[in-house]
Amino acid sequence: MRLHRLDITAFGPFGASQSVDFDDLSAAGLFLLHGPTGAGKTSVLDAVCYALYGSVPGARQGSGQGMTLRSDHAAPGTRTEVRLELTVAGRRLEITRQPPWERLKLRGKGTTVDKAQTWLREYDPTTRAWKDLSRSHQEIGEEITQLLGMSREQFCQVVLLPQGDFARFLRADAEARGKLLGRLFDTRRFAEVEKRLAERRRATEAQVREGDAALLADAHRMQQAAGDTMELPELAPGEPGLAEAVLEAAAVARATARELLTIADRRLTAAESARAATGRELADARELDRLQRRFAEARERAARLAERSDAHRAAQERMERARKAEAVAPALELRDVADSEHRRAAAAEARARALLPQALADAGAAPLAAAARRAAEELGGLESARRAERRLAALVEERAGLDRQERADEEVRQEAETWLADWETVRTGLQSRVDSAQEAATRAEQLAVQRDPARRRLTAARQRDRLTDDTEAARQRALAAAEDAVEARAHWLDLKEQRLHGIAAELAANLTDGAPCAVCGATQHPAPARKTAGHVDREAEERALTAYQTADELRAQAERHLGTVREALAAATAEAGDTPTAQLAEEAEELDGAYTRARATASGLHAAQEELRRAEGEREQRVAAQQQAAVRSASRVAGRDRLEREQALLEEELTLARGTAESVTARAAQLERRAALLTDAADTARAAEDTAQRLKDADARLADAAFRAGFDTPADAAAALLDDTAHRELQRRLDAWQTEDAAVRAVLAEADTADAARRPPADLTAAEQAAADADRRLREASSARDAADRCRAELDRLSAHATTSVRRLAPLREEYTRVARLASLAAGTSADNERRMRLESYVLAARLEQVAAAATARLLRMSSGRYTLVHSDDRSGRGRSGLGLHVVDAWTGRERDTATLSGGETFFASLALALGLADVVTDEAGGVRLDTLFIDEGFGSLDDQTLDEVLDVLDALRERDRSVGIVSHVADLRRRIHAQLEVVKERSGSVLRQRGAG
Repeated sequence: MRLHRLDITAFGPFGASQSVDFDDLSAAGLFLLHGPTGAGKTSVLDAVCYALYGSVPGARQGSGQGMTLRSDHAAPGTRTEVRLELTVAGRRLEITRQPPWERLKLRGKGTTVDKAQTWLREYDPTTRAWKDLSRSHQEIGEEITQLLGMSREQFCQVVLLPQGDFARFLRADAEARGKLLGRLFDTRRFAEVEKRLAERRRATEAQVREGDAALLADAHRMQQAAGDTMELPELAPGEPGLAEAVLEAAAVARATARELLTIADRRLTAAESARAATGRELADARELDRLQRRFAEARERAARLAERSDAHRAAQERMERARKAEAVAPALELRDVADSEHRRAAAAEARARALLPQALADAGAAPLAAAARRAAEELGGLESARRAERRLAALVEERAGLDRQERADEEVRQEAETWLADWETVRTGLQSRVDSAQEAATRAEQLAVQRDPARRRLTAARQRDRLTDDTEAARQRALAAAEDAVEARAHWLDLKEQRLHGIAAELAANLTDGAPCAVCGATQHPAPARKTAGHVDREAEERALTAYQTADELRAQAERHLGTVREALAAATAEAGDTPTAQLAEEAEELDGAYTRARATASGLHAAQEELRRAEGEREQRVAAQQQAAVRSASRVAGRDRLEREQALLEEELTLARGTAESVTARAAQLERRAALLTDAADTARAAEDTAQRLKDADARLADAAFRAGFDTPADAAAALLDDTAHRELQRRLDAWQTEDAAVRAVLAEADTADAARRPPADLTAAEQAAADADRRLREASSARDAADRCRAELDRLSAHATTSVRRLAPLREEYTRVARLASLAAGTSADNERRMRLESYVLAARLEQVAAAATARLLRMSSGRYTLVHSDDRSGRGRSGLGLHVVDAWTGRERDTATLSGGETFFASLALALGLADVVTDEAGGVRLDTLFIDEGFGSLDDQTLDEVLDVLDALRERDRSVGIVSHVADLRRRIHAQLEVVKERSGSVLRQRGAG
């Protein structure tokens, strides 16, 4: 990576635009960045870091997403901007970043916040022009991080070498060194491996205990199934030998269960044989009882049949008379039909004659028919008069219709004249409504444009008021969370210190006679340490650590929430300004009211236009209706005269035709009724004569049929007849008597039934009792056998399940042993880990060893071959080993701690360490070439000779085509280094002055 040019505007202490040409400064290899304290030397480096990563190191970033980076000396209209041109991985890039900017609003009062902007461009040597790559913060950040191969923290340690940090690194303990190296080399994956192994160990241990608990539960279920025949091992889950003891007890219980099942099978076989014998005896007793009862019932039924023999003979005689009467039944039915017809015909004749005049009441059928013909002929002569009468009625109705039309047309003319008289007034009013609605629509559009900005400002003001309270609440919560985190950390550290004080007792608790001690290796333990009251174990310390980590995470969440609320408050304030919410609400309400009224008025525009169009259409219709009514009135005069003449002629004709009747229709109705009555009377008279003759013939045939059937009179034959229901009932009684008689005779004739009747009565109660006792003994034996079989099956099933569980758990036990050993080894708690070194510490120790080797190459030159940095993995105090750093003094041949170096020695040792660390981190990041480095302060502690040696080492970096910028205010360096970038502090802001190597 090589820097070419840096442009700064309104950044940090620089109020105006400043530029740095790194190509000119780097020509000599070494250049000096100097200036008075507070002028802004570090701000130049911050600008480089901000251009690359969008943030500056440490606390200088502040809050508000970079809004504090803006210079207080900048003009209000000047926006903060940093532009950096560099070459990395063979690509020439230009990065431009603008942090968020709070500026005055273009319209109105107050300020607004513009969002941060970022541009990335690349120079194309083919076209010799810059081309845009991206404007996304995330994409640009990922691209730069990928090209450089390091994070912002690594860049600040490798490229911007802060000597104070490395001096502290030399004097720090192993824990502090581990934190710095962990950030630079990102060894979190190795810590994650430790954590995963510990979690895996706990998980497999829980699974083993869970498997043992399930196995022990199966053993309890087997004991419950076997009863008192099984004894359980007195072992807890996780203890060795539990599986073998359970399987052995299960085998004994299964053997016992099979013996009990064999005994139960033999008892069941004996009970089944006894039950079969008593069953046969019970069946024989029941059959004898059934036959004896059957014979007794047959004797009783025979006695009842003898008692009903007389009634059976009477029923037979009645059935015989009914069969004879069936021959007379057709004649009887025919006579009844003839009699019914004659009665109906006589009644109809009487009714018809009652309606005739007295002169025709006793006339025969022939005279009545002649009178009916005469009335019909007279009725035919009135047909012409009927037509004339109907035409007269039509003429009267037609004249009435003309009168109604005349009245309707007169009403139309009067209504049209009345409506048209007010037309001008109505048209003027409707046109006025249309004009008012159009004006309101225009006014509503104007108010709508003003209303939306007012609503947005009101919403922002309400959000501003709410967020003001939320900000204070979030600040209080963040403060409380920070206090809780501090208290939790202090509690954890206290417990950790207490545990370290009592670690000997904790280690002594695991000592076993004859086994070597994990600390001293002795096999004899005459006086092991004992745990005191209030001893803190690992679980208590881990719970305190977990509580501290939880509290610290809550603190971070509270601080992030506070930052989010503050950003939202700034955005809401920029939108709403300083105007009170009540005033904005009142203004918005006034605009809404005016807009609502205008919209309400404008909404009637379409209705008013439609009403005006309907009114104009109605006027045209009324004028046309008035004219049409006048035309129709004139045409009706001629029609009325024609109708009057035709009516007079018809009335004269009808007067002659209707005679004394009120009308021709009434006269025709009289004649029609007379003809109908006469015709009906003639027909009924002829029907009565015919039915009387048929009744006489039916009486003669009935008397002859009754005599031939053997009856004295037809009445005797009718009395002997049976209807279908009575006939079926009588036949049923006869058939039932015969069936019962045959059944009784058959039963009494059975040989086995008669033989059973001669034997003593059967003792059914004793046989049933014996069978019930045998059934009970069989059920008991069967239940005992089923219980024994279920016990055997359940023990087999549980034993198989337990055996499967033991086999399944065996690999898990082996895995637990292996994982527990690896977890202890990685955590540094295993006896195999002699130096008590954690996995992450081991990796960091390897990195530190590389850094020490790279730093020694430069430290030998700076110290004239006196000092060498070496890595030490010895334990420090009671802690763990792995991150020790010593210096070897060639003059004395002694190795001592780096904390014993003097101020000047500490400087060039830390410088060598910083350069060595830069090389190692660069290689770790993928070998990205770093052509530009900055070294910050520390040169004032060197004497002239040492300073020359240090500068020689830095100058040697030119051999690798590097340029090194020294940040210092030491005056002697301005004489030794010709390429300089001076930061001059002024009242209006700092400025940069550049001087090249020439």
